[in-house]
Amino acid sequence: MSSKKPPKIIGEPNGATPLDPDEMADLRFKHVTTRGELDQLEQANIDEGMQWLKKQKSPDVLTEVFACDLHKKLFGKVWKWAGTFRKTEKNIGIDPIQIATQLRQLLDNTKYWVENNTYPPKELAARFHHSLVYIHLFPNGNGRHARIMADAILTKLMDEAQIDWAGGYKLDRMNERRSQYIAALRKADGHDFDALFEFVGA
Repeated sequence: MSSKKPPKIIGEPNGATPLDPDEMADLRFKHVTTRGELDQLEQANIDEGMQWLKKQKSPDVLTEVFACDLHKKLFGKVWKWAGTFRKTEKNIGIDPIQIATQLRQLLDNTKYWVENNTYPPKELAARFHHSLVYIHLFPNGNGRHARIMADAILTKLMDEAQIDWAGGYKLDRMNERRSQYIAALRKADGHDFDALFEFVGA
């Protein structure tokens, strides 16, 4: 992590993970001061990452390597720590020292679900997505990364259509759809998945 004075980002949406000063210092664009400016840079990077993902014909989606590579492709041109597990405690997410173990367990469970048709496809993707967000692998970008990972499971492993997460809105900005999404995830934290299943159309 860099020791330079970190930039301050104004206008974080509800539910966004606060970054500590060292993590903020690893922003590659020091002129950024607003969430809108950061969104534009991240979206351009995400678009590139999605092009990379589209070209992966038979990726080994349910591996730690793929999860980290995908995050780096989505955010690596904006954040120096992209693709690297967080080392700090956050307002959400498990203890950082448990991340690798919990991720392996989730990936193994999901592999079993896919191979044994344990859940309908969208329900499986929703359960995976919630668990990945709950673990909170990275300093930031976890929601977007987890949605894209869930879609990759559907499209690359199950030959299913991806989920319409946004529903015509932008999930990285405050709006009714984001509020529903955050509320559904919080209910799922208490093992009530109904709202999340409804959100994804399961």
